[in-house]
Amino acid sequence: MQKVWLLFLLPIMCFSQVSLDGVQSLLDQKQFKKAETQIANFLIKHPNHIKAIELLGDAFGHQKKWDEAIIQYKKLVKTNPNIANYHYKYGGVLGMKALQNKFKAIGSIGDIKRAFTKAAELDKNHIDTRWALVELYMQLPGIFGGSKNKSLKYAEQLEKLSRVDGYLAKGYVYEYDNEPELAEKYYKMAIQEGGSLTCFNKLSTFYENKKQPEKAIETIEHAHKKHQRNALHYQIGKVAAEYNIQLEKGEQCLQTYLKNYSAADGVPKAWAHYRLAQIHTHQKNKQQALKHINLAIVQLPKIKPFKAQKAKILNL
Repeated sequence: MQKVWLLFLLPIMCFSQVSLDGVQSLLDQKQFKKAETQIANFLIKHPNHIKAIELLGDAFGHQKKWDEAIIQYKKLVKTNPNIANYHYKYGGVLGMKALQNKFKAIGSIGDIKRAFTKAAELDKNHIDTRWALVELYMQLPGIFGGSKNKSLKYAEQLEKLSRVDGYLAKGYVYEYDNEPELAEKYYKMAIQEGGSLTCFNKLSTFYENKKQPEKAIETIEHAHKKHQRNALHYQIGKVAAEYNIQLEKGEQCLQTYLKNYSAADGVPKAWAHYRLAQIHTHQKNKQQALKHINLAIVQLPKIKPFKAQKAKILNL
C-alpha cells in the first residue's frame, strides 16, 4: 500500500510549545527514537495533548512500531472523531501491520476499511485517503470485499480532485487487473496532464513489468528531456543492465551519473558501479566488471546481489 506509507513522510506542522521545540528537526533528520523520547516525556505532564499524541504516533510509524502507533492514533480517533486525517493515519498503520502477517490481517480488514471510508466521508478533498481505498479494494480478495468497481469509484473521485491522480489511479487499477492497454493509456494521459517525474516513473515501471525495456528507456529519456535530473541517468543504466540492451548507452548514462553524483540523486554510487559491472559482464569484459563490482562491495559490503554478481564475474 504505497500511498498509505506516504502518510509517514508528510511534513509535520511545527508548534509553539517550548518543551516540544526541536521535534520537527529530529524527525527531519530521521532521529526518530530521540523524537519519540522527547514527545513521551512531554506527554507525562500533558497526557491529553492532541498534537503531541499525533507526533508520537508519527514517530512510532517512522520506526515501524505499528502496535504503538495504532494505540496513539486510536486515541485521536476516539477523542476527535470528526478529523479525517486521524482516521486516515489510523487506517494506515492498521494496514501496514496487516502487511506483516496477511493471515492475521483478516481480522483487521473491517477496521481498515471503516477508517479510510470515514476519512473520505469527512473530507471530500482528501486525496491520500482515496488513493488508499483504490489500492485497498484492488488488493483485497473478493471474499473479503475486494472490488475493482469500488476501486474505480474512488479513482473517479480522485480524478475530480486531481486529473493526474485520477489517471494514475486508473492506470494502477487496470495494470493490477491485467489490462495493459488501458493501463498504458491512463499512464500516458497522466504524463500529458501533469508530466511530473512520478508520472513518467509509473509508465516506465509499467513497461519494465511488462518486459518492454526499450519502451521503458524511451520513457525515461523523455522524462530527462523535461526534468534534467541526474537520477534518470541511473534509471536508464539500470534498465540497460538488467535487460542486456543498449549497453553502450547504459554505460554512458551510468558514467554520467557517477560524474555528476550528489546525495540528492538518491541511489548510492555503489549501485551505479554494480550496474556497470552487470553491463561489462554481459560484454564478457571480466577486468572492468571486477573493477566495478569491487568498488560496489567496498562501498556497501553487505549487499547480497553485489556478492552474487562478483561470483558470476569470476566464473566468466
